[in-house]
Amino acid sequence: MIIAIDPLGTGGLWWKPLAIMLVKVVVIFGVALVATMLMIWGERKIVSGMHNRIGPNKAGPFGLLQSLADGIKAFFKETFTPSKSDPFVYKLAPYLMFVPAFLVWSVIPLGGDFTNGKDGTVTIFGETTRLQLADPPVGILLVLALSGIAVYGVMLAGWSSGSKYPLLGAVRGSAQMISYEAALGLSLAAVLLSSGTLSTAGIVQTQDSFADWNIVATGIVPFVIFMIATTAELNRPPFDLVEAEQELVSGFNTEYGGISFALFFLAEFMNLITMSGIMVTLFLGGPQPIGGLDIPIIPGYIEGTVWFVLKLLVFLYVYIWLRATLPRLRYDQLMDLGWKVLIPVALGWFLLLAALRQFSPNGTAADSIRVTLIAIGVGAVAVGLFMSALRVAQKNRQVEALDPEQEGAPV
Repeated sequence: MIIAIDPLGTGGLWWKPLAIMLVKVVVIFGVALVATMLMIWGERKIVSGMHNRIGPNKAGPFGLLQSLADGIKAFFKETFTPSKSDPFVYKLAPYLMFVPAFLVWSVIPLGGDFTNGKDGTVTIFGETTRLQLADPPVGILLVLALSGIAVYGVMLAGWSSGSKYPLLGAVRGSAQMISYEAALGLSLAAVLLSSGTLSTAGIVQTQDSFADWNIVATGIVPFVIFMIATTAELNRPPFDLVEAEQELVSGFNTEYGGISFALFFLAEFMNLITMSGIMVTLFLGGPQPIGGLDIPIIPGYIEGTVWFVLKLLVFLYVYIWLRATLPRLRYDQLMDLGWKVLIPVALGWFLLLAALRQFSPNGTAADSIRVTLIAIGVGAVAVGLFMSALRVAQKNRQVEALDPEQEGAPV
């Protein structure tokens, strides 16, 4: 329970701690919704600028209320249930994507003073708490579990619709998410190896200086893999094969409309913000300042929130930039990248970090160089064997194609 993993619960549940907990729930819920609406508006506005268009400009100043207007319209639109669908699962599927997207917010440190070895706790009305809803000892595992639940939302939405195009989109989407989940988990393991804790607040606390940020401490490679895998899991371009309109007519959510479709749409953009917040927390120090810089006048715990938001905006802009720039990959390219590149590289890099930690615990240059050279040698042998296996498989396919009498070969 949240009560057991918040400093507020240590002194008993009186009205003041309980009120603060409820306020945090409401604030995080409101921030998540408003941030999602602004993200939708921002993406439409920035992409339109990159395309030399105007974008939203009618509802509210600069079109800021366009997302709110679209949400109200979707809420009051008539809903429907396909005749061949499974009604219960059909209605349940959008919530299996929307609810996990909200719950991830609960373990992200949104502020607090983590400088000079501080633990990020703040005092509100005489009560000690964190600027996050909860800090369980296994917070990162909770994030992985919730991201896995979203796979069920995609699969059940396509299957329960009773139509072939949503089912194809669901199969494609679930295969994509499961494939890249492995690379994401391996890159995350490198962060946990460096930080030595599963707590999100603990991970932020270990990144006390720029040199300790996990993007530096783990050697950048896990960060790159984590970002690529996250992009694929979020179905963002160039990995948006789940919604390939020219093939699947919008994919797994083709048979949805009204508020049900809006929940899928909202979950997609909310997941984008939450996973960007997770990347900021894991690799860029979360609320930690950049280079020890201090913003004058602003209190330390509020300053942490400012730094977190600035880092988050950088990630969100990069995702929008990718959407406006890159073409969609083919599905075979998508799977090849996940299974043949990201997973081997993530596993090899994790083994290298583990070897350095085991055989060079004091970080001496000689030990580090020796372990690195051995790892490079082993990696070269592994890559050679892997490429040899690919060449053999390719030759076998060519022989089968040229021999029509062979069983199973195309005529």
